[in-house]
Amino acid sequence: MDYKETLLLPQTEFPMRGNLVQNEPARYAAWIAKDVYGRMKANRKDAQSFTLHDGPPYANGHTHIGHALNKVLKDIIVKYHYFNGKSVRFTPGWDCHGLPIEQQVEKKLGGKQKKELLTTAEVRQMCRDHAKEFIDIQREEFKKLGVVADWDNPYLTMDSKFEANIYRTLCSVAKKGLLIERSKPVYWSWAERTALAEAEVEYEDKEDYSIYVAFELNDDAKVRAGIEGKAAIVIWTTTPWTLPANTGISLNPDEVYVRTSDGYIVAEKRYNALIEEGVFTGTVVQKIEAKKFENSYAINPLNGRGSHLVLGEHVLMENGSGCVHTAPGHGEDDYRVGLRYNLEVVMPVDETGCYDQTVVREKLLPNAEEFVGTHIFKANEPIIALLGESALKVSKFRHSYPHCWRSHTPLIYRATKQWFISVDGTPEGESKTLREIAQAEVAKTAFYPESGRNRLGSMVENRPDWCISRQRDWGVPIAFFRVKATGEVILDEKVLNYIAMIFEMHSTDAWYSMSIEELLYPGSGYKADELEKVSDILDVWFDSGSTWNAVLKSRNYDAGQYPADLYIEGSDQHRGWFQSSLFLSTAVEHIAPYKALLTHGFTVDEKGEKMSKSKGNVVAPESVLKEYGSEILRLWVAMSDYQGDLKISGNILKQTADQYRKLRNTFRIMLANLDGLEEVVPYSEMGEIDKWIVAKAKEVFDETHRLFGEYNFVHGMSALNYFIVNELSGVYIDITKDRMYCDAADSAERRSTQSAMAIIAKSMLGLIAPILTYTADEIFENAPSVIKGSANDIFDVTYASIESVESSWDEATMKVIREKFNEIVDGLKKEKVIKNTLELVISTKSECAKEMKKADIEEYLVISKWCACELKDILGTFEIEGETFNIALASKAKCPRCWKYHSEDEETLCPRCAQVVA
Repeated sequence: MDYKETLLLPQTEFPMRGNLVQNEPARYAAWIAKDVYGRMKANRKDAQSFTLHDGPPYANGHTHIGHALNKVLKDIIVKYHYFNGKSVRFTPGWDCHGLPIEQQVEKKLGGKQKKELLTTAEVRQMCRDHAKEFIDIQREEFKKLGVVADWDNPYLTMDSKFEANIYRTLCSVAKKGLLIERSKPVYWSWAERTALAEAEVEYEDKEDYSIYVAFELNDDAKVRAGIEGKAAIVIWTTTPWTLPANTGISLNPDEVYVRTSDGYIVAEKRYNALIEEGVFTGTVVQKIEAKKFENSYAINPLNGRGSHLVLGEHVLMENGSGCVHTAPGHGEDDYRVGLRYNLEVVMPVDETGCYDQTVVREKLLPNAEEFVGTHIFKANEPIIALLGESALKVSKFRHSYPHCWRSHTPLIYRATKQWFISVDGTPEGESKTLREIAQAEVAKTAFYPESGRNRLGSMVENRPDWCISRQRDWGVPIAFFRVKATGEVILDEKVLNYIAMIFEMHSTDAWYSMSIEELLYPGSGYKADELEKVSDILDVWFDSGSTWNAVLKSRNYDAGQYPADLYIEGSDQHRGWFQSSLFLSTAVEHIAPYKALLTHGFTVDEKGEKMSKSKGNVVAPESVLKEYGSEILRLWVAMSDYQGDLKISGNILKQTADQYRKLRNTFRIMLANLDGLEEVVPYSEMGEIDKWIVAKAKEVFDETHRLFGEYNFVHGMSALNYFIVNELSGVYIDITKDRMYCDAADSAERRSTQSAMAIIAKSMLGLIAPILTYTADEIFENAPSVIKGSANDIFDVTYASIESVESSWDEATMKVIREKFNEIVDGLKKEKVIKNTLELVISTKSECAKEMKKADIEEYLVISKWCACELKDILGTFEIEGETFNIALASKAKCPRCWKYHSEDEETLCPRCAQVVA
């Protein structure tokens, strides 16, 4: 007789295969239709809040795998807090202004020259259209990743209200006395014709000249230093093109300088190195303290102009001659020492990186007319030739050099009139400098990982004043009026507020389309024809750095609270968004805009190499979604250590998909085993092995939940996966098959196991919901009411820890018994003595298992009998702590229904099965 129909086999409509690629879009569409983000807000309106402030991606191009990593990680964290019972806010945003978009518009037009034929208003409209196109593209691409956010009300830095608030932030910085305008050398992109901030600088290798040049001392300098005869200071430079702008030579005030027998002066500590390099050959004939040279002059061999000898602690002894060529228009250190000694700032280079008429007017070069219009990098060889014998040694070398982040061309330092935020200025009403306030706020901020604290802290400690002005078209204008006659900038509060109001109504395009008379506050007392507009725009980092004000503090968005609980971005944002946001928030409000910072690494291939199209190792989000679905990508994020670079490849995704299937099928078998369970039995009615797995699950889930709360998803998922594979699925679900399939539907043992699985499934569902939300929602749909409760879908669920339970099950001892037993079983199977362990019995007089039920032990070991009886024909023996365990074949026959060897003969049911079938 076939007893299959009498078995209680698992029943569920939850499918084994997820078919994620087909099913995810439909499920997400249903979420949108149900407005799940709105429901999430409504469900937790009275709960403790959690605000994640979204760092804006750039609205330019399709999303890449780094974008996917970032948005999925944010979504997981927001959902973790939501399923933990908090009121969450996640308002996505986009950076819309700046150079990359303007470059794309230039490409569409066919180059800079064609762009310059258009009005500023026309260029700005094209930039606006370009940004809008990619905002819509990226939004849909982010949605496909299962990200739940306020997609209908994102923040866009080009929206008129947003632009007005960026401008108001600028006005607040000015009101605090931290906004200054001055001529100062800044990183300058001659290819893009604009100043750049530190965060827009990348370093690439570049070949440069290394030259030593002799500057003869004038007669007065020789007398003051007690020198007779030839005496020339030897400078070292890697930028010969800056020599025409030399106005000084810096010496270290604490060093001794030597004059050689062939008439050259260098730092004593550098003398031997220069002899080895063959710069000169003379012996030391005189030692002179640096201070004796201060405020005397040498002669620039290029143009005969005086070069002021000054003292500066920036002069180091690691390389060069210890005598630093100083051109205050071409370097930060040069500029600072120039301020102290009132050195002239000579700037003969125009915005395109070419020499201008200054070289002629100031007679900076012989035959100066020939150099006008020559690019500086092409002028190195002619300048070296003009130096003649004054160039003591000329060579070339490769080194890391600053390049423009967009055009990848080498940058120069160029002094121009720019707007700066004074990092060492003191905000009005404060006793500490802006830098000191920012440093104090870094100390209060939580960092994930902790190493981010030192990284951001050192950048805050060492950064120069922030150059916030740019010379481009597409951005928020530095919308100030200047009095033509005096150059005074008008910072009257009523004038500024009026401009902000116009921007809020008409966008910042009004600065270009409206006249000064229209923009000027009517009661200001100023005359429009006596004023002019400042033409610079704001650095795009100012835009994104002020989002805390425009998004969190304004009432334009339901985006959460200021300061935000968390900012999350790639580790490169220590020098970018984290820092710009920090300085603007501390400048205006004197606090950081965030309570915690989380940084992640970058995506690389499985060999740890950077992705590039030329290598063919790029993994695009779109291709992952087409092959695997977003759940696999989300699980990859959760199971990767984001503190370093994250490896991704086809092989890695395949392994992730395998782990997803294991987790999915564990849920499936639990749901299937819950068929018919209407309520969970109390712990007092549960068996010890069931209480053991529940207690184990609680221990693992609590630890996983704690790790998730520290944003340590990789270790949390590792603990969870280990439990599922090795204890829940690998042991418990396997060993309870007999009671689940063969016991009576209402047997105490079966109800106990069903209850254990219900408790575990319900808690684990809330645990995985932030990561695998699609799957969790699908599990919920197919779950019995004992798991659903009163919830309608997964977004009504709150994670709940399992209640504590104690079990007398001796896991440690039973694991050892199981391992020793399985070692013998493996041999018996190889020798074909047995096919499965149900054919066996174990006999022992050991006290180790006395407290546990015999039936539980039999199930755990999957044997037919556990006893203290004498056995015949022993097949194997093992010992544990002096106690003997004997193994033999079962003496009874195999039950045709449950396959346990409890029957009198192979045609007869065992007593348990006979009772169930009857």
